[in-house]
Amino acid sequence: MSTSDLHAHLHAHHRTRVALPEDTRAAMGVILNERLADMLDLERRAKQAHWNVRGPHFQPLHSLFDATAALAVQWADDLAERTVQLGCVAEGTAHMVVERSELPPCPLNVERADEWVHVVAEALAFCANATRADIRDAAAADDDVTADLLTRITGEADKQLWFVEAHLEAR
Repeated sequence: MSTSDLHAHLHAHHRTRVALPEDTRAAMGVILNERLADMLDLERRAKQAHWNVRGPHFQPLHSLFDATAALAVQWADDLAERTVQLGCVAEGTAHMVVERSELPPCPLNVERADEWVHVVAEALAFCANATRADIRDAAAADDDVTADLLTRITGEADKQLWFVEAHLEAR
């Protein structure tokens, strides 16, 4: 993040009595908003798969993708709420998701159900790994609460990824 971006975030905040330096809160707000965009994008991808999956494994995949979407919404909510707790603005509009999400483009439709499993698995893995990488930044900034939140989300995302990957054929 550039100095000007951080400076803009320092001035786009709410007053809070959270006992962290303002620059730490602003830096955490940037990280949390990046992950918020990714999680909201993950939710949309999981719903796209949920609505469009077809084939003999329709029911378990339909349910699996719906569960993934629900988890992504919960993670996004937790990230947004922590952002605001730190005095920053949670930026979860569709425009911000399109601008900030780092996930590669998602197909609107695919031919086979296992392709949807790959689409969801890739997005889920990206989100889990990006969140995992941010744990160190939060810990280095002495924001244990944000580090704990990111750790919990990563653990839950890893578990959901295991559930999704279990539907892939061993190669």
